[in-house]
Amino acid sequence: MKSISNLVRQYFSAYETKNRTMLEGLLSTNFHFTSPVDNSINKEAYMQRCWPSCKHIDTYEIQNLLVDGNKAVIRYECRLISGVNFRNMEYFNVVGNKIEEIDVYFGYDLRNDLFEGEK
Repeated sequence: MKSISNLVRQYFSAYETKNRTMLEGLLSTNFHFTSPVDNSINKEAYMQRCWPSCKHIDTYEIQNLLVDGNKAVIRYECRLISGVNFRNMEYFNVVGNKIEEIDVYFGYDLRNDLFEGEK
C-alpha cells in the first residue's frame, strides 16, 4: 500500500513531468474534482479540462503536506514556465491506493493580484 503522502507527491510529479499515464493510474474510476470553476466533475471531464494545463507547469514547491488517515491537505507554490508563481491548497481523499476526490482552493499571485479594497 502506497503512503498517502507519496501518492499526493506522485500526483504533482505527473504534472511536472507531463506523464498523463501516471496521473490516470493514480485516480480511481469514481474520481471527482471540485474547484471554484468545477463542480464535482468526473475523471473524464477532469482529464479534458484540467490535464492540458500541465503544458504550462514548470515545478511545484510543496510548502505543507498534512495527512490524516486517508485524507491529505497540501499547500504549494506552482511556478509556470512563463515565470508566474501562484499558491493553492488542495484536499485529497484516498480510497485504497487511488485518489477518489480532490477539492482545490485557488490562491493568487501576490505580486499581481490586488484585494478588492486595494484597487
